[in-house]
Amino acid sequence: MHHRTSRRTLLTATAVTAAAVATGAVSAPGAFAASAASSAPSTERLKQLISRMSLEEKVGQLFVMRVYGHSATEPDQADINANMAEIGVRTAAEMIAKYHVGGIIYFAWAHNTRDPHQIADLSNGIQRAGLAGPTPLPLLISTDQEHGIVCRVGEPATLMPGAMALGAGGSRSDARRAGQIAGAELAAIGINQNYAPDSDVNVNPANPVIGVRSFGSDPQAVAGMVAAQVKGYQSAGIASTAKHFPGHGDTNTDSHTGLPYIHHSRDQWAELDAPPFRAAIAAGIDAIMTAHIVVPALDAAEDPATLSRPILTGILREELGYDGVVVTDSLGMEGVRTKYGDDRVPVLALQAGVDQLLNPPNLDVSWNAVLAAVKSGEISEARIEESILRILRLKAKLGLFDDPFVSHEGVDRAVGTRAHLAAADRIAEHTTTLLANTGAVLPLSRRSHKNLLVVGADPASPSGTTGPPTTTLAGAFTELGYAATAVSTGTAPSQAKIAEAVAAAQGKDAVIVGTYNVSATSSQRTLVSALVATGVPVITIAIRNPYDIAQLPAHAASLAAYSWTDVELRAAARVIAGRAEPEGRLPVPVQRADDPTQVLYPVGYGLTY
Repeated sequence: MHHRTSRRTLLTATAVTAAAVATGAVSAPGAFAASAASSAPSTERLKQLISRMSLEEKVGQLFVMRVYGHSATEPDQADINANMAEIGVRTAAEMIAKYHVGGIIYFAWAHNTRDPHQIADLSNGIQRAGLAGPTPLPLLISTDQEHGIVCRVGEPATLMPGAMALGAGGSRSDARRAGQIAGAELAAIGINQNYAPDSDVNVNPANPVIGVRSFGSDPQAVAGMVAAQVKGYQSAGIASTAKHFPGHGDTNTDSHTGLPYIHHSRDQWAELDAPPFRAAIAAGIDAIMTAHIVVPALDAAEDPATLSRPILTGILREELGYDGVVVTDSLGMEGVRTKYGDDRVPVLALQAGVDQLLNPPNLDVSWNAVLAAVKSGEISEARIEESILRILRLKAKLGLFDDPFVSHEGVDRAVGTRAHLAAADRIAEHTTTLLANTGAVLPLSRRSHKNLLVVGADPASPSGTTGPPTTTLAGAFTELGYAATAVSTGTAPSQAKIAEAVAAAQGKDAVIVGTYNVSATSSQRTLVSALVATGVPVITIAIRNPYDIAQLPAHAASLAAYSWTDVELRAAARVIAGRAEPEGRLPVPVQRADDPTQVLYPVGYGLTY
């Protein structure tokens, strides 16, 4: 890692300083140098900076792009090959030099997030590349660290309960504390923008893309949790991003694979979808992400919201009074590509009122399309300068013009500390929801129910660093003094797997089953029925959406954990064992499987001991 710089500004327009930055050894003041106690550059000085940028640099500032590799300059050969195939460059540094991108987004699948120290080095390498350009500029480095089922940075970083779990806990202070801890750890590894919190109101149980990523189905409750998380993240010195405007909560189509329609009236939108975004704006949100959804009541042209001027400029900017950064959802998603070609999408997004263009499928096509649109006059240079100013203001607010670098010492001080991990466990204990407890079988006594079998779904870890769930649960029960055995049966157990589980249940005192989004035709139902028929008490834990209980036959006890990450599974085990009280309350209603118009368990439902 480079030597630490002074706290004086790193930004300069001179080639001398740019060369020094490239070596990572800058300490001289530049064009925006302030006193030793440096302050962010003023709007006027940012405008001066913009005026010195080439058109190519201006266009580049609008893009936030993925890149493969654990290093900005020396990725593995497989990642070099992937970069060449998708972007036409070898490394992150080469992409920044060629396209002048204003931001980079990290993904686990792009091999950006192996471990905290590696991520810090990658972040520093990216910042050095940005400061080595013709106009030295720091980058916004972002990721989707929602926690729960969407998590790019894994252990040893602290993993918090996800949104719906926090909604079940109902504590705004917990939500804020979770955001503050998560934000502090992201900041320590050089990630300065988080695409969280999800601000969608999940009013549709069949929603295939949001579900437990939402805090719940009550707009006002969601609004309170969103505001708390925004304040938590931003108090840690990173940018928070409310998503997905104007609200992705009532869809039955996944915008990754299709173009969803929201059929709310204007009044319904104002009542159901708008409150969390209003709350985020009131809380000082730094960025808002658009949704690739069609809302005919908000735009009669039926363009995706990402490309809709009536929605982004008319409603978000003018009606809601928002003047922060607007970033698209990924431009590689099918929802934004169904109506227009990849060369038109970025141009239309900018015309709609977007500032940042996230992760286009082909950067060269998108970048050149915007460049051509400005040169032809289809988009004025003044228009893109409005967006660049918003982007640079955010970079200034985050202190990136003062010092964009992080240190290994900072990583060790902040990431996965004992205090942070303990806080995550405490918060998780407040979220576990007990929905059924026939005959008061819970809490499970070690005297009468010591020998346990744990079976069920083992979905891949959201971060790639935890689980599998059955092993995690069995380990947690073992630590609590039980004798626990794990058998993975999967999300679609075969007859052979069901028979294996039934055989393993013989002689056990109780069976714990982790269920995952059980449907009417799911063989998980067959598994639970077969286990109930053994006469051994069956306890189910819904490890994703909390609706599973409506699809299952009667059994001894049922809980909702809202995610299969270790922190939530350990909390569920402590609740089952009586080491913690079941404090969670449903933040969404659970409807009857045979009659969805009837509510089986209402919002706010939850049993206690």
